[in-house]
Amino acid sequence: MLGNYFYHQIIRKTIVSFGTVFNQIHIHHYDDAGNKTSDMRVPLAYGPRQKFLARLEQQPELNKPIQITLPRMSFEMNSLQYDATRKTGVTQTFKAVSGTNLKKVFMPVPYNIGIELNILTKLNDDALQIVEQILPFFQPAFTITVDLVESIGEKRDIPIVLDSIKFQDDYEGDFSTRRALIYTLQFTAKTYLFGPIADTTDGLIRKVQVDQFSSTNRTNARREMRYTVTPKALQDYDADNTTFITDPISDFTDTIPVNDSSLLQIGNRIVIGSETMLITNIAGNNIVVQRGYEGTTAATHVDNSFINVLTAADNLLIEPDDDFGFNENFTYFSDSRTYSPTRGIDI
Repeated sequence: MLGNYFYHQIIRKTIVSFGTVFNQIHIHHYDDAGNKTSDMRVPLAYGPRQKFLARLEQQPELNKPIQITLPRMSFEMNSLQYDATRKTGVTQTFKAVSGTNLKKVFMPVPYNIGIELNILTKLNDDALQIVEQILPFFQPAFTITVDLVESIGEKRDIPIVLDSIKFQDDYEGDFSTRRALIYTLQFTAKTYLFGPIADTTDGLIRKVQVDQFSSTNRTNARREMRYTVTPKALQDYDADNTTFITDPISDFTDTIPVNDSSLLQIGNRIVIGSETMLITNIAGNNIVVQRGYEGTTAATHVDNSFINVLTAADNLLIEPDDDFGFNENFTYFSDSRTYSPTRGIDI
């Protein structure tokens, strides 16, 4: 099992999503009269706090152009731990649809990602502005939605929990040494890791068959009835344009003139526009229909509107997320044979 390559970028996506939560924080500065003099978006970068402190120490002169500016925020992942409180069955699977393919996926494994957010400022008021824009949203968790596995459209809500807040003032030495106020916020992102995703051998279920027996004694019981269900299209998929109406019809007309009725049969379900109808009689090139069939709404239709017939070809084009009905079939038996699912025949 190990050695089969897969990479969903889940940890990376979770960390990037964490960063997007904090990348639009601003601070304002005001003059003595209370007028706003500046509006600055606080830069955010991935990296350890020590990296930015080292930049400050290497270039302490405030007039050097290569010196980093404060305020600034940085974040980094500092732990990864299994979360037993969210454990699911190890071998439990679920099926997901990707396009028209059915995928088999093992239940995800819950992991907690520890992430540290550092706020570095020169002025205490700058730090307080940033902190106050963050803390009210964490009570103690803030939930984000992450597309963890794009191939199957698996999106999950990931709670980000604020665990702790620390403060320190790195201000040592003479007045030429640059001051740095540092707030350190520890977070836990409760994410999920998925294993490899395989195409299921089952395929989409398009037929359900049940044999019913006359007794619960399976040794001597004879089957009496078979109940079969298949999907039934409630909309036209193949645009067959079988014929068209030759006169406009109102929403209560039940006799419809058509160009050619030779390809229509009594019992056909037809679609005109968004309305489904059931053909109950055919007389020459006039068809008698039941209007507003299968929950649709009777409507007016202009002449030359196409008539599409709902057939087995439409049933085969049903997508998993579509609305569809069911074709039911009952078959009665007087034999003592049994259906073999593996061979697909009665034995």
